[in-house]
Amino acid sequence: MRFLRDLYRLPVLSPLCWTVWQRDMDVYKKTFKVNVVPPLLEPILYLVALGFGLGIFIKEIDGVPYTRFIAPGLFSITTMYAAFFECTYASYVRMYYQKTFDAIIATPVNIDEVVAGEILAGATKAFINGGIVLGVILAFGLVDLRYAVILLPLGFVAGLLFASVGMICTAIVPSIDSFNYPIFLFITPMFLFSGTFFPMSILPEGLKVLAYALLPLTHVVRIARGLTLGTPEASLLLSFLWMLAVSAVTFILAINLMRRRLIQ
Repeated sequence: MRFLRDLYRLPVLSPLCWTVWQRDMDVYKKTFKVNVVPPLLEPILYLVALGFGLGIFIKEIDGVPYTRFIAPGLFSITTMYAAFFECTYASYVRMYYQKTFDAIIATPVNIDEVVAGEILAGATKAFINGGIVLGVILAFGLVDLRYAVILLPLGFVAGLLFASVGMICTAIVPSIDSFNYPIFLFITPMFLFSGTFFPMSILPEGLKVLAYALLPLTHVVRIARGLTLGTPEASLLLSFLWMLAVSAVTFILAINLMRRRLIQ
């Protein structure tokens, strides 16, 4: 019973968590040229290989050219990968091998603030990488300019969600090799079954329900597609509220699980 209470205790946070965020951003700036290449080239490769390659055979989906259909999927996938991998492999290395967390905790920054700063840094990198992809799909003329700017805050919220999920994985995996399990069992299914490359409507009803209930990327893609196509619906607000709720729960859970691991 105490264990369950500890999992959902409110974190003890102060503005000091932003010093951890600043530390991660300073490191990111030093390797920015390396970090900017994947989010810049990957959407171009996907658009050429799938949009303009496979798109020859799939002209339209629901009246939308295939390149425009997959563009929001590429944006959403990028935010997911940027945040999740930042708060899994990168955070694990800082925690276990570099002992960065131990060094920071020796200062007035507490454990909760260290973990919160890591999650915020992951969300920020999702925001940056999402912005780079947005620039690419804008250059290809695949986005409705009226709503394009809204994709940026969406990228941060999505990043916060996936960074929190990634940090939960970091808190419970026994070794760095064990990240293969959440990637194979969680990230890969989202990549394939969240409406990124084909519409959710073709899935069996049961699988569709599971996708909306358990795969956060489904909601990110749904909102991003409505914005990029210039067809936002009131129902998209429900997906956004779902994202906010899950982000809050996973954020708290991630901090408490990491606190438990670091203390032990």
